Amino acid sequence: MAQARVLADRMIPGEGLMWDALRIAAANLLLVLCARVAIPLPWTPVPITGQTFGVMLIAVLLGPTRAAVAISLYLLEGFAGLPVFQPFGPPGPARFIGPTAGYLLAYPFAAAVSGWLVAKRVFGNAYARVLPLVASLVCGESVVFLGGCTWLAVGMHLGWGAAFASGVAPFLPGDAVKIAAVVAVVRSLHLVTPDEVPDVQ
Repeated sequence: MAQARVLADRMIPGEGLMWDALRIAAANLLLVLCARVAIPLPWTPVPITGQTFGVMLIAVLLGPTRAAVAISLYLLEGFAGLPVFQPFGPPGPARFIGPTAGYLLAYPFAAAVSGWLVAKRVFGNAYARVLPLVASLVCGESVVFLGGCTWLAVGMHLGWGAAFASGVAPFLPGDAVKIAAVVAVVRSLHLVTPDEVPDVQ
């Protein structure tokens, strides 16, 4: 049975495995490009990157299943040593024991959460209205911060206070900007009307 249409289906029309592979490949390229946007901060081992923008945008465009698959494949590419991650860190498997490991591993779950909330209209029609979209994105971003902060506190032995101070607090303003950017991109596409968007698998 064909998968219900999401915004990615409108941008890359077509059904079947080949078309899904094309959508996932486009999402992968977007993540790689977003990772190139990286700014190190002197007081924390975690840099500012565009990765979370890419993760949240993919979640909204592709829906929960495709987004989680696309991001999981992206992580496997990084694990294999391909230069897909932001440049301030060790290559290959070593990245998954470094300070940003918790964020990376949280990405597929965050995309699945935001994508599912959008698809099921838990907060309302997120494709047609701003507040439901923002609420869905905030939930996904919270998953990313939870994964990142937990790893810093436990895996890197920083403790919860230091983990929050170095891994969450500095990035809240920037992530608010990223959420606003995702909203702006989605609203600018004009691919659907409020009554056109069906549920998504």
